[in-house]
Amino acid sequence: MQLRGHWYRGGTSKCWIFDAEDVSRHASTYEEIGSLLADAFGAADARQLDGVGGGTSTTSKAAVVWATPGGPADLDYLFAQVGIGDSTVELGSNCGNCATAIALYAVQSGIISPSEDTTRVSLRNLNTGAVLGGTIATPGRRVPTSGHATVPGSNAPGVPVGLSFRAPWGQTTGALLPTGSPSDEIAANGCGVTATLVDAGAPAVLIPAEEIGVDLSSMSDNLSEHLSQLIDARASAGLAMGLRKPGDPPQNAVPKVGIVAPPGDYTAADGTRITADSHDLRVRMLSMLAPHPAIGLTSAVAVSLAAALPGSVVAKALPPAHDAHSGPLLLRIGTPAGVITTEVVTDDAGNVIEVALRRAARHLAVADIDLARPVPQTA
Repeated sequence: MQLRGHWYRGGTSKCWIFDAEDVSRHASTYEEIGSLLADAFGAADARQLDGVGGGTSTTSKAAVVWATPGGPADLDYLFAQVGIGDSTVELGSNCGNCATAIALYAVQSGIISPSEDTTRVSLRNLNTGAVLGGTIATPGRRVPTSGHATVPGSNAPGVPVGLSFRAPWGQTTGALLPTGSPSDEIAANGCGVTATLVDAGAPAVLIPAEEIGVDLSSMSDNLSEHLSQLIDARASAGLAMGLRKPGDPPQNAVPKVGIVAPPGDYTAADGTRITADSHDLRVRMLSMLAPHPAIGLTSAVAVSLAAALPGSVVAKALPPAHDAHSGPLLLRIGTPAGVITTEVVTDDAGNVIEVALRRAARHLAVADIDLARPVPQTA
């Protein structure tokens, strides 16, 4: 059994993109799609040896795409975070880096016809209902196959893609602040920690780095001493945000969990020295059960909107020059891969309407994937 897939790098992630028509030959329900992707990626093995998975959380991602002419968006996509050493496929979140790739795929595959100067692609994430926009330069209706745009965390240039998250709050829980408060105390390995629980881009729990003893002057370590506490904080936040019920197993993908600190000189993961004046705050996020090598775009959106909330742990980490009541229009986030900038776009009345980022994507390969069904191991 074969499945045609298109392999893309979007931002700092790699994502296999599948046309829904191809997928429908093998799977019709979400449960069947999850099983199909687990087999395609070789998810049951931590090395993903018998599939096309990359063996890390940022390279074990997939999206199934439906063209929806006349619908609320140009296309719908189902995002899948595929397990590593675990055949579970989580369908409860979104990925902005994959959305960047999908926007480029839509133009390169002909789902969207190029416009004269720039082509705007509207994408609806079926996992959360979020609507995103991708903007790609298509001068003279020419479809780009390469570009010179780079993003922190990737060495090779790609096609520039402007990505925007429209009204990106409350898509999962129904509210920007699911608990109604910009700051809560949650349990993490038996200790109480201050946290902001925010639903923007994706549900996220953000914790002051100093409260759990993390030093963000260097972002090259694997946080091994703090992982269990952060994972337990995710579990507590999931309950508080209504993402799971008592007794339900915690999810690994949502809520996103991260630590924040005020700006300061720090060493990036590649050894580059980042100066305090280059960013507005420092952030490290988990991706599944390991530190994210950069920052997921949905997490960047969560951080950006939390920054505009007086009393949030993010607002408290910002330099005094920032007015948390009006929110910074531009937010420079120091990450392990370097500094990324988000733009909070407001209307004439000052209401936030979207969060925008500049990203890059490139097509890597197209393949007919031979699916291998797992075989039970015997002694």
